[in-house]
Amino acid sequence: MKGFRSFILRGNVVDLAVGIVIGAAFTAVVTGFVGAFLTPLVGLATGVTGDMSKKAYTIGATQFPYGAFINAAISFLLLATALYFLVVLPINKLHERLAPHQDVQAPKRDCPECLTPVPAQARRCASCAVPLPAVPAQAGAETQRVG
Repeated sequence: MKGFRSFILRGNVVDLAVGIVIGAAFTAVVTGFVGAFLTPLVGLATGVTGDMSKKAYTIGATQFPYGAFINAAISFLLLATALYFLVVLPINKLHERLAPHQDVQAPKRDCPECLTPVPAQARRCASCAVPLPAVPAQAGAETQRVG
């Protein structure tokens, strides 16, 4: 029981549970909004009167409730749009603002011994420890330091 309690009380599990509950409540709100406002507007635009979510056509003995599908599609699009603009976009902007910028990678060259890429200004290969030949900029810097 102690292991189960520590598992449940971990931050990730609680955060996930809260997110799922809020997501379900938000989905119910969006579905209600679509059913109450958007579906009737689609019905007005297409010339269908009444509750479009109950519209269906029948082939033989099988009924196809296309109105329920239209309601679900509008709910999905509205929910996806709201989540993108209210959650994903702000989180990405916050992440860009708070995340440290990546340093520019130093130019690389291959080690003549093991062919491992090493920084161009390196004096030894990190993989095989072979001394590397100096590059022209390095040679000039060494003579200035010595002199």
